Amino acid sequence: MHRGGHPDAGPWFRLLDRDRRLLCLLAEHKVLTTDQIAALEFASVRRAQDRLRKLREMGMLFAFRKSLYSGGTSQTRHALGYLGARLIAAQRAEKPPAPGAHALMLERLACSPTLEHRLGVNDFFCALAAHRNPTRHHDTPRLEQAERLTQWWSERQCSEFFQLCKYSGERVRLRPDGYGCWQRQDRAVRFFLEFDTGTESLTTLTRKLDFYHSFPTDDFGILLFSLHSTRRETAARAALHKALDGYEPGLVIATTARDHTHPDGSAGPVWSLLTSTQQHHDRAARVSRPARTRPSHR
Repeated sequence: MHRGGHPDAGPWFRLLDRDRRLLCLLAEHKVLTTDQIAALEFASVRRAQDRLRKLREMGMLFAFRKSLYSGGTSQTRHALGYLGARLIAAQRAEKPPAPGAHALMLERLACSPTLEHRLGVNDFFCALAAHRNPTRHHDTPRLEQAERLTQWWSERQCSEFFQLCKYSGERVRLRPDGYGCWQRQDRAVRFFLEFDTGTESLTTLTRKLDFYHSFPTDDFGILLFSLHSTRRETAARAALHKALDGYEPGLVIATTARDHTHPDGSAGPVWSLLTSTQQHHDRAARVSRPARTRPSHR
């Protein structure tokens, strides 16, 4: 525990570069599982477990699990420990959190009803980011040429950046579940993500289009809907077509169901473009990779 008047920056210099990257990710995205962290920075889950255990012993991380009704526990979830939060605040020249406030934040995170949704969003981006895992590319030229995620913004970052002030003075914020950029050599596509778990109605889902229409979203990227099942995707596409009422949406929209299986996951040919008319619904072309859904100048 840090004692006032006795600063100690030594732990920061005992961290590896990947440890510091992990702390920065957790400061922004709040929680990651062991598998997600392994996909980002490690060659195997076992190596990730060994390093994460040391970081917990140092006070850098806080770990918790969920008890399952069928018995056992879920995979370990990791968040910033108090010392990790203090070091990140110091590195950013920000005021550190109070011990009690940080402990309360961790309790709320562990008990949050939206935790599974947050983990799902993070899993989507971690799977894409795994393509640029430095431990899987031993030579720098190969890493630079690989298809990779070059940008990952949280909902908080998006709401701060994507703001629109209407004539009435009302400030509208765009709140996607995430925003990213996928790059393949000299081609890149930026995208908004709406991650659906099936808990909200299709009416609520389609109303999100109104927010995107308020912004010049075509200048920033395309809109991706990740649905939890094929059945949900079929119903969502029909609802989106009805909401568009035969008109072009003004931005590129693509959908996928997470029960589609492909070795490359969301980076594979699992996306279907949403066309303006219902007759094209069943014939929508499968997009081979996100980077190919946009012209080369995007």
